[in-house]
Amino acid sequence: MADTETSTAGNVVEKLKTYVRTRKGTILAMEILLSLIILICYAASLYGGYSAVAICEMIFSIIFFVIFMMDLDKQFQVINWPWTDLFRAGIGALLYLITSLICVIGGAGDGARIAGGVFGLIAGIVFAYDTYTIFLEIKSTRGHSAAATDDRV
Repeated sequence: MADTETSTAGNVVEKLKTYVRTRKGTILAMEILLSLIILICYAASLYGGYSAVAICEMIFSIIFFVIFMMDLDKQFQVINWPWTDLFRAGIGALLYLITSLICVIGGAGDGARIAGGVFGLIAGIVFAYDTYTIFLEIKSTRGHSAAATDDRV
């Protein structure tokens, strides 16, 4: 019984290592890490309310990281995962860009808030890049399915 537990844990660690080396895994890992840094910066600032954005985006990124790493998106096909991920990344980019601009512009005298805003701008760019790559993936798979449909007609 102990052998199966260690092999399962080793299997998960191997999946983690393999998935982080992919482009999508690297992007999601960057989103998680940046969200953690932003969370720490906002928590240290005088205005801690902005940390809610970092908490939500970090949790959503972790959930999608685990789903894609464990290939659960292929098991649960009720949800359209690429579109769900596109909305997650697009909303995250908008929220980070808006809150970061507010923090950078109005953060005079609060260094932690300005630092969180700067990291938030970087995170907004990473989330926007993730949105762009997801959009290209959806566009390419949609074109392939349309070509397959045309061949049948």
